[in-house]
Amino acid sequence: MSVRMRHKKNADIRMERCACVWEKEPELRRGCWRKSFNMAEDAQFFVEFGCGKGAFTAGLATANPDTAILAVERCKDVIVMAMEKAVNASLTNAHYVMGDITELLDSFDDGEVDRLYINFCDPWPKKRHTDRRLTYRDFLAHYARILKDDGEIQFKTDNRGLFEFSISEFSQSGYALFDVSLDLHSSDFEGNIMTEYEKQFSERGQPIYRLVARKIKK
Repeated sequence: MSVRMRHKKNADIRMERCACVWEKEPELRRGCWRKSFNMAEDAQFFVEFGCGKGAFTAGLATANPDTAILAVERCKDVIVMAMEKAVNASLTNAHYVMGDITELLDSFDDGEVDRLYINFCDPWPKKRHTDRRLTYRDFLAHYARILKDDGEIQFKTDNRGLFEFSISEFSQSGYALFDVSLDLHSSDFEGNIMTEYEKQFSERGQPIYRLVARKIKK
């Protein structure tokens, strides 16, 4: 779904007010992300791609207070709302990076990430845009580098075509699939945290597709 976001007034000023959770120079954090959260080296480190307005990030951080969570979003007018959610809720374990994930992957060291979340990414439905999908095999190879052995990707979408494409790409890229669901909200899965989009889709009766892809230890 593509929705034009109205520009937020004073977005830059509002982001500066959230400086305590804003990672302005992610490239300097490579290999020491946990330290930026003042967490121990054995703390879990999760990364979310495309956090939107931040409902999922805030819910995840609240449910996992001892886990470092980094949320990435390229739209300033959206990420400012996500950052404000974290600050208003006094969440110290959720930090944010504004940028395109395709340009930020070098900001993570090999095996540094425990889990990646890809929620409702752009499906890029046209065949000529296949290589732009965040579950395309070239991206999956980059994710495998930054994930620890047995690290995982949790993926959700409302797009059946993208889901079927992703199953194939994960399977051919060294990942084992678990908990594959063609209708998440009608399953017995517990502990689901919804994004803003997911709530809208679910209220319309749209099935939500979900899977877990685990990096196979070589």
